[in-house]
Amino acid sequence: MSARRLASHVALPVAVAAVSFSAIFVRLSKASPMAIAFHRMLFSTLIVSIFVPGYLNELRKISRKEWVILLSAGFFLAVHFAAWISSLDYTSVASSVVLVTSHPLLVAWISSRYLGEKTSREAYVAIIVALFGIGIMTFSDYRYKEWSLFGDFLAILGMIAVTGYIIRTKQMRRKMSVIPYVFTVYGFSTLFLGGSWIFVATPPTIYPIREYLLFLAMAIIPTILGHTVYNWALKYVKTRIASVSLLGEPIGASILAFLILSEVPPAWTILGAGIALVGIYFCTRFE
Repeated sequence: MSARRLASHVALPVAVAAVSFSAIFVRLSKASPMAIAFHRMLFSTLIVSIFVPGYLNELRKISRKEWVILLSAGFFLAVHFAAWISSLDYTSVASSVVLVTSHPLLVAWISSRYLGEKTSREAYVAIIVALFGIGIMTFSDYRYKEWSLFGDFLAILGMIAVTGYIIRTKQMRRKMSVIPYVFTVYGFSTLFLGGSWIFVATPPTIYPIREYLLFLAMAIIPTILGHTVYNWALKYVKTRIASVSLLGEPIGASILAFLILSEVPPAWTILGAGIALVGIYFCTRFE
């Protein structure tokens, strides 16, 4: 096994652990969801920009078509963060994170129907099992708190958006190094979120230092050590291994929510989440 391949197998659990903190930081922040998403991506872009000078030649070689792909990836990432962060205002950490990480189900369906990639019968059975678990979760959340159903919808919207982002990432990571890729995509995402924050959401404001420290923590831990490291590892590990590793995020986030926020989701939500995770695992296993 090559050094980079070995490093990628070590990097994946680090990335999953880092991303698990995302929901906790969001819950601790008192800023609006759009402000959180914007500052998270802004600080992430600024941090990555430190390493960009070594990749200027690669950035100059990006074609017009590739710029369009990068722009769309930034748009999908912006929608993902805006929808998912908003979902945490209405539903539990467990429900939100399980739903937003259920994208392997959608990826399997899209790749089979539109990309000509064969999906096995067992994978479709696993998708049905996962959807059954998600159905239990949403029913439980609705009975627990009416607005939780709206939070679940936002998390699913975030999942759909991140599916588009993952597909674009797969396209471009074959051609681009991770630094110029995430710099351009994070930058476009920041612009989309900034425009939405100014013209659609609440007016921009100056926040206390505590909030900016939380924004910086979101940029460093779940984004740089999480998403960026995961994007780097995607080039050196099998897609199936990378997909299965993401199932650690709902577990890690739920444990952290219990330890830090004292949040315990309803029993039926836990049951549904467990069934959904099993279905997602076997979907990636048999894909």
